[in-house]
Formats: sequence, structure tokens, C-alpha cells
Amino acid sequence: MKGDRDRDRDPLAALRAGDVGPFEDFVRAGTGSLLAFFRRLGADAQAAEDLTQETFLKMFHAAARYEPRERVEAYAFRVARNAWVDHCRRRAARPHDAVGSSLDAGPARSGAGADGPLAADGPGALEGLMRRESAERLRAAVGELPETHRLVVELALMQELPYGEIAAVLEIPVGTVKSRMFHAVRKLREALAEAPDSGGDA
Repeated sequence: MKGDRDRDRDPLAALRAGDVGPFEDFVRAGTGSLLAFFRRLGADAQAAEDLTQETFLKMFHAAARYEPRERVEAYAFRVARNAWVDHCRRRAARPHDAVGSSLDAGPARSGAGADGPLAADGPGALEGLMRRESAERLRAAVGELPETHRLVVELALMQELPYGEIAAVLEIPVGTVKSRMFHAVRKLREALAEAPDSGGDA
């Protein structure tokens, strides 16, 4: 679900105008990205499929009141994130279903108020880790992050959204996005340095 699209080609704007074709194309192109997004958040295969379908259905039903103020990809991930939050809340009563609880942890847990050279531990640093580490080991390390940090990594690195769009998707300030990325990269470096076959070069 990447790449720029002219405003007049926005699939939801086209759908609102009665042209369903661009939205159908968007669904075909974006299904894989949303499935991967939900799986990396911890959903099993069936839940990921259900959540992906729910996301597209919500977008379809919202088309009548949709205003293209941002890239449709960012809007889609905001809908997806809200679907994930609702999914986690529906499971919250189960004693062992803690996945997603960190979404509501807030700045204190995520280090949102931290200062410092955040750019040094941003997406560029993550790309460096990707070049040095196997995809499987890095994916496992990302899976161990608190979900507030994992969401930022997923949206920045896997979906290539800029900080401003990530802030809109997660409904947090840009400064909080940068702080969570900073702490996520720190945690990933520590985790990979501690891994038996890492060689200690983090």
C-alpha cells in the first residue's frame, strides 16, 4: 500500500462520486500490506483476514463523508489501527489476552517526553539494522517491542509513512512518534546485541 496517488485518483473520492473501480483496485493492491500489518501486530491468520476485510468495509461505508485531506494510504492505516484497537478491546476480558493493551499506555511508558538527538535513531538507523541482520531475526526482535513502539516501526519502516502521517494514524504528536522511534531503535539494538548469533555488533 505504497506510492503517491493524485487527488483526482483517490479511490474513496472516486467511490463517493459513484466510480467503484479505483476502490476495487485499491483493495486488491492493499490487501497484502494490511494482512502483514495485522500479523506483525500479533493477529493470527484468520483474525488478520477478518480485520483487513473490516478495514476495507469501514472505508467503503465512510466514503460518503470522506474528505481527501491526506494520502488514502495513511487514512487506511488509521482505520486499520482503530480496527485493531477495537479488536483488542473485545478480547480484553480474557485473562491471557493482553495483546494490544500497551496501545493505551501513553507517553510515560513510551518515553514520549524524551529529548535528545532523535534523528540518530530514526528510520535510517532501522534500515541499517535491516542491512546487518537477517529479516527473521529482526522481525522477531520487532515482535518483542511494546506495541506503542512496534506500531511506529511498522508504519515508518514497513509501510514507509512519514512521521507526520504516522502521527495522524496513531493520533499522537509528531514529537511522540520520534520519541517512540528513538526508543524502539535502542531496544532493537539491545535485543540484537544479546542474541546468540549476533556477534555483538549493534
